[in-house]
Amino acid sequence: MKLAIKVDVDTFRGTKEGVPALCKLLRKHDVPATFLFSLGPDNTGKALSRIFRKGFLKKCLRSNVAGNYGLKTLMYGTILKAPMIAKHCAEQMRKTLHSGFECGIHCWDHYKWQDYLAKMSRIEVLEEFSKARNEFEKVFGFSAQCCGSAGWQITPDALAVEDSANLLYASDTRGSEPFIPTMSGQQFKTLQIPSTLLTLDEVLGLTPLESVANMHFLEMQKQSNSVMTIHAELEGMAYLEWFDFFLAKAKSENVEFFALSDYAKSLLASPEKIRRNEIVMSEFTGRSGKLAVQR
Repeated sequence: MKLAIKVDVDTFRGTKEGVPALCKLLRKHDVPATFLFSLGPDNTGKALSRIFRKGFLKKCLRSNVAGNYGLKTLMYGTILKAPMIAKHCAEQMRKTLHSGFECGIHCWDHYKWQDYLAKMSRIEVLEEFSKARNEFEKVFGFSAQCCGSAGWQITPDALAVEDSANLLYASDTRGSEPFIPTMSGQQFKTLQIPSTLLTLDEVLGLTPLESVANMHFLEMQKQSNSVMTIHAELEGMAYLEWFDFFLAKAKSENVEFFALSDYAKSLLASPEKIRRNEIVMSEFTGRSGKLAVQR
């Protein structure tokens, strides 16, 4: 079994507290990971407007969003001013890189991208992504080579904007194996490496926590290379102890961990072997709304 870890960092608190904790834990187990950072304002509080979306409230209750994210985070962008994440957490971000982990872009404004991407024009998408790219370069001193779309939301315009950034790869989708994407009749060039396993917040309240690791191992046995997306706000904070257990158990099960950047380079060495697949927006297990799914 082979596994790559991708860390989505959505919030100010997750960047400040969850990221350092995860770096320490991953170093302890000698496991590589890719951290994708939200770089602009933390407007998490505005996401509560999704309460009218089918399934959103139920997901929040079973996964204990308020308890895991904290009430202060859930007020950012509404009652409390949205903190600028990279401005206040550049040190934590740079320490992640210096600890040996790959760093890339998650988004500029997580709430805006996840909730409004489908309504944005190509120019608006370019502006939003460019703000993230520019801030990333300001923090790290080089251009980002990878990204992963907030909330697994993607559009043809967003894929075109990613192509223009000359990324090594993107991880915007859910699926089974790497592919070159098409969407709405258009073909794009940036390699997609989808998340293949369910995330913790998708199974909390549906599967006993003590059974989640074995559930993942059973699924990994069906895949040549698996990609697990974790969140700085969950596995890096409230579920840090569980993630420690998961990594230890994975090692005992002889799971081989690999870095996404190395995987992408090996795939792109023989581009003719990479399959082409369509991306569709589809309902997904444990999520409200539609996600970008490999078909």
